Amino acid sequence: MPTMIGPYEERSWWTASCASPRAQVLSTRSVPPRESLDFWHDAVLATLVGMEIATDGRTYDAAMRTDHLGDLRIITVECDPGRVHRSSRFIARGDGRDVFVALQSTGRAQVEQDGRTTELRAGDIGFFETVRPFRTTFPERFRLKIFAVPRDLLGWSEADVRRLTARAVRPSGGLTALLAPLLERLADTSETYATPVAERLAEGVIDLMAATAVDQLGEDPDALPGADRVLLLRIKAFIRWHLADSGLTPQAIADAHGISVRYLHRLFEAEDTTVCQWIRALRLHECRRELAVQAPGSASLGQVARRWGFSSPARFSRAFHSSFGLSPTDWLDRKRASRVRGEVLCCPHR
Repeated sequence: MPTMIGPYEERSWWTASCASPRAQVLSTRSVPPRESLDFWHDAVLATLVGMEIATDGRTYDAAMRTDHLGDLRIITVECDPGRVHRSSRFIARGDGRDVFVALQSTGRAQVEQDGRTTELRAGDIGFFETVRPFRTTFPERFRLKIFAVPRDLLGWSEADVRRLTARAVRPSGGLTALLAPLLERLADTSETYATPVAERLAEGVIDLMAATAVDQLGEDPDALPGADRVLLLRIKAFIRWHLADSGLTPQAIADAHGISVRYLHRLFEAEDTTVCQWIRALRLHECRRELAVQAPGSASLGQVARRWGFSSPARFSRAFHSSFGLSPTDWLDRKRASRVRGEVLCCPHR
């Protein structure tokens, strides 16, 4: 069984994980070079699924960071060139419980599954079914961000998954243009989200994956059950992406999705809210999150408000007081006072 490496400052993409109680880092640099490939076999088996790993060299330089958000497991790997093969003998062990949604962050991958082959380039997304064999060749050093999703949460049939594997989903437009950068950033910042937020975020990401699959399968969303839900997910992702834009109005959102403003409002009515209320709540959440962690004096309330789409500090203050019963200044003073009291209680002899 692989053990966790101690010093891991050499690779910038994992250095933030040291602060997360959920994260774990494994590296072949924690063992003698002659043991590196055996170590990596064990790490992959324990963390992902069993597979054969082959390389042209006698040693192997590879690292892995793992974290999880709710039901979503996130595994970032950076490795030397090599080849992997998940064969039937590994599948027989019964460790294929998830569908892998993989983002090719750097390098290339040549993928074979279900009678198809494709090449993933940087920025592409690929789907891997773990209950059927697959082969992947990495001709150069690469970084791959893998999201392991319990298949029952995706709502895909086996036939749907077969149609998705070994296809390069390129972020050229539509939902994939939203999903790819979201997955990239999520893998890099997963440790910054507290558990309740992480669980809600994971649900949203899994829903967006499912909606992306609808697009990739070539189905007509209007003919599918839950078409309104898929459209609402797409709209919510669009809103999050443009949250800092003070011109994010119902009309602008409706125009961007080819629907009427009336239909847009009807979608949000099903969730007992309005589109404007949902945008305001999201902006207030982001403002509170930023204010709570920033150092005193590092940014004014007005700067934070504008950064998250409020057109003026006065509008921000009114919205904040209406939602929380306090002005932003009073709320921030109480937050900081509470933090100081907590530090004194934890360190009474300081």
